[in-house]
Amino acid sequence: MTWIKICGITNLPDALAAVDAGADALGFVFHETSPRAVDPQIAREIVAGLPEKLEKVGVFAEMPLNVGALVGEVGLTAVQCRLGSKGSTQNGKTGLGRPVRTLVTLSVTRLLQNEKKLQGLMAEFLRLAESPKRPSGFDTFLLDSTAPEQPGGTGQVFNWKKVAPLVQVMNRSVKVVVAGGLTPLRPWGVDVSSGVESEPGKKDRAKVRAFVNAVRAADKANVKN
Repeated sequence: MTWIKICGITNLPDALAAVDAGADALGFVFHETSPRAVDPQIAREIVAGLPEKLEKVGVFAEMPLNVGALVGEVGLTAVQCRLGSKGSTQNGKTGLGRPVRTLVTLSVTRLLQNEKKLQGLMAEFLRLAESPKRPSGFDTFLLDSTAPEQPGGTGQVFNWKKVAPLVQVMNRSVKVVVAGGLTPLRPWGVDVSSGVESEPGKKDRAKVRAFVNAVRAADKANVKN
């Protein structure tokens, strides 16, 4: 089944509503200028009230050097950031020395503005897919739209038809998560934030449930096909 992440969680009632709807992961934004930013202490209190098996993802625009401490303090099981951030994890581990899933964010907006870069990335993933050595550490990639004033979580649907060849190649070697709405790309996972809100930072329970139900309906349809 498709992995579902509800991002931008700021309070326990919204978190529990997402869990009840069937989400596999929740995202906590630690980017101060975001309307969905949450204080680490509040995030820790929310995480304490969640099921252990649920994935808790810390979302960063730039990975802080103290990411290991934050992972331990909040109780995160995964971190999300752009590749190359100065505090990025190495080989899927934080400073705590224990495995933590790393979701590497790729800006579809920027890729679509640079055909040469898009083709180069496709070539890299094609080589990875043909290599007998499977990737370790960075094995999950999040495709998201961005804007100059917003590094992620814009909620904008990107041109999935133009990105489809890249996703098809990536699916052969890594896990692909798509943000910005449901598409026919058949990724490993989907990520939603603003699309299930009543206002920035406040989730709409009906929208959350409708989104999860739509993903599960698509899963069933894909099985039949």
